[in-house]
Amino acid sequence: MMEREKMSSHQAGWLSAETCCAVKAVQRGRTSNSQTSPGQYLTNGTDPYNGQPYLSGFISLLLRAEPYPTSRYGSQCMQGNNLMGIENICELAARLLFSAVEWAKNIPFFPDLQLMDQVALLRMSWSELFVLNAAQCSMPLHVAPLLAAAGLHASPMSAERVVAFMDHIRVFQEQVEKLKALQVDTAEYSCLKSIVLFTSDAMGLSDVAHVESIQEKSQCALEEYVRNQYPSQPNRFGRLLLRLPSLRIVSSPVIEQLFFVRLVGKTPIETLLRDMLLSGSSYNWPYMSAVQRERPISLHYNENGP
Repeated sequence: MMEREKMSSHQAGWLSAETCCAVKAVQRGRTSNSQTSPGQYLTNGTDPYNGQPYLSGFISLLLRAEPYPTSRYGSQCMQGNNLMGIENICELAARLLFSAVEWAKNIPFFPDLQLMDQVALLRMSWSELFVLNAAQCSMPLHVAPLLAAAGLHASPMSAERVVAFMDHIRVFQEQVEKLKALQVDTAEYSCLKSIVLFTSDAMGLSDVAHVESIQEKSQCALEEYVRNQYPSQPNRFGRLLLRLPSLRIVSSPVIEQLFFVRLVGKTPIETLLRDMLLSGSSYNWPYMSAVQRERPISLHYNENGP
């Protein structure tokens, strides 16, 4: 079993009744819409690693960090025939990637890491975060528009490569559908994204133990939330965690080819991620053609909507 799937009893014991209260507040929709600095969760000066004050509001802070409701993306980009055009597919993908980075920049602990560690974590997890966001917004994944978006007509492939490429699309579709079948709620998605983001598997981390401890706390928060929100589903927490290793079988190069080559050509995703981290609350995607450069996608951080 992967390390992210393990949950020791003493880790679960860190959680207290305060966590339950915070969870109930989230369920009743009492989380504030005001923008909260990621560092402001330390309200009483206590060490966030040694007590319940950190855990009690963790899920609320993850939810507040969402730039805008991911569920709105898919419906905004749909056409009248319930299909998405190529440009809409690429724009939706751009929004999903941007929202993942913007979310990471505003959650607890991540902004305090060294920039090289932030880049390393996003480089390792961006495709998994993208799949989670795609499932959360019910991203339409029809094969024909995806193949067109990938530009296969511009650079013809052999029949064997087309078949292999379509197999990768099918794997992507399956992972999204399995997440949707679990009816994952918003708080669960936020916890899953935190578990995925803070992975000690990232290369070149300056403090692996620190990242591992944050991932463990994310797991604890998710476990307590699920236990209280879904008491009739004792296996739900395990089922959610078991979805995470499968996300890595979705090929990140295929995601790049499907959604981002049309926008940025051969620009590495790592370069985009670093640029997004260093940007303010907006990011202009570099288009490739002269016509496209006249109307680049500009993504802005706005807690009230895109």
